[in-house]
Amino acid sequence: MSMLAGQTQYQNGTHEDDDFDDEGILAASIVEAIQNDDEDPSQTLQTLQSREDDLQSRLQAAATPLEYQASLEARYASYDNYCSLFHYILNSNGPVELDLPTYYWAWDVIDEFIYQFNTFCAYRNRLAKKGQNQEEIASLRENQQIWGCYSVLNILYSLIQRSQMNEQLAAIKRGEDPNTVAGEYGSRPLYRMLGYFSIIGLLRVHCLLGDFTLALKTLDDIELNKKAVFARVMGAHFTTYYYVGFCYMMMGRYSDAIKAFSHILLYVTRTKNLHNKGGQFDSISKTMDQMYALLAICVALCPTRLDDTIHSTLREKYADQFQKLQRGGEESLAVFEELFQASAPKFISPIPPDFDNPANNIDPMQHHLQVFMFDVKNNMMAPILRSYLKLYTSMDLHKLASFLETDPDDLRTKLLIFKQKSRQCKWTEGGLLSGEVINTSDLDYALQKDLIHISEAKVGRKLVDWYLRNLTRSYA
Repeated sequence: MSMLAGQTQYQNGTHEDDDFDDEGILAASIVEAIQNDDEDPSQTLQTLQSREDDLQSRLQAAATPLEYQASLEARYASYDNYCSLFHYILNSNGPVELDLPTYYWAWDVIDEFIYQFNTFCAYRNRLAKKGQNQEEIASLRENQQIWGCYSVLNILYSLIQRSQMNEQLAAIKRGEDPNTVAGEYGSRPLYRMLGYFSIIGLLRVHCLLGDFTLALKTLDDIELNKKAVFARVMGAHFTTYYYVGFCYMMMGRYSDAIKAFSHILLYVTRTKNLHNKGGQFDSISKTMDQMYALLAICVALCPTRLDDTIHSTLREKYADQFQKLQRGGEESLAVFEELFQASAPKFISPIPPDFDNPANNIDPMQHHLQVFMFDVKNNMMAPILRSYLKLYTSMDLHKLASFLETDPDDLRTKLLIFKQKSRQCKWTEGGLLSGEVINTSDLDYALQKDLIHISEAKVGRKLVDWYLRNLTRSYA
């Protein structure tokens, strides 16, 4: 959504924040003023000014939020305006020359573009489900290409390709000058800014479409740290960590998800007063509640020691629900479903709905909820098993089955699932999809016929110490 008010101005090659390192090289080059090329002497200053003002007004309109109750015609018109704007930027004869009013403008444009895409898809699905407004349904049948997934993805990928942004980020990682690979378009701030934030946009869109692996893959050339370019824009900073954490959660990498959520929540908590002045904090407060809910889910599935500030806030917001999640068992399933539906993004179906047969349409949210709950149901006995196993060094399988009032063969299956879920891929370095398999639990056990041998998992304790040490170091 638009956050132009109260932001720092970057014009005429100056900027107020000189504390840039690593990717700050890119940030500094992004905010530099566009250098004037030699112009045709016959072209008047008035014509140039008119053209620039027109483009600036169109970019301003693209960053302005659409009304929540906007009509279908207004949504069509907004889509046409975006297509016209991006077509002009991408396919003009040479790079478009423009003085950018703020460093944050490009994020506002990309953010609002994806937001309108998301809300249009949700609006279209509601119409197909209810089947009441036949006039609008007939219009949507005739215009299925409007706000289509292909066109939205095509625009984002085209902005990245035109700006050579992945190549520039790779060059920065190698310690090279990004301008050597930027090309004619990528050297312009307009293309650099739109290209960079389009990468964050792709993370978001692929996550909304349910391709969590590809979503994380798009960030291969961006390092998640305080020095990254996206960290200079609060909205982009928060969006990045929300979707990275959610992708990790859906992939079963709960320890990585906890680290992502903890990082951004702790950062926002400690900088709350700064962001309140710009009016940005209010716009993300709802998402913060969603992230706390997701964090509660992840901690229940992968017990981890949290920062005291985050832990106290988590218990304050979700005290009763958090206790039920930690106890596990059948009663926790309803809480998992409730928190997931309240905190997950509004998923998008990659294809338009079937208006003729509404019953054939699959609700994307319900689909991903079922996938997630399948994993939760397999693991819902883990807290109960863990509480018993921590009391013994060895235990007969049949004895434990009698305590749990279950069949020994069924218990054997649950123990194997618990052990398998305790081994997760943990990120250490490289791309977000990379990592090494480690034990995330503080205990380990082995089955020898019907005897369970239980011991402390030293690797798990090292993981907790490593996590706390690095979390503290990040904000030292």
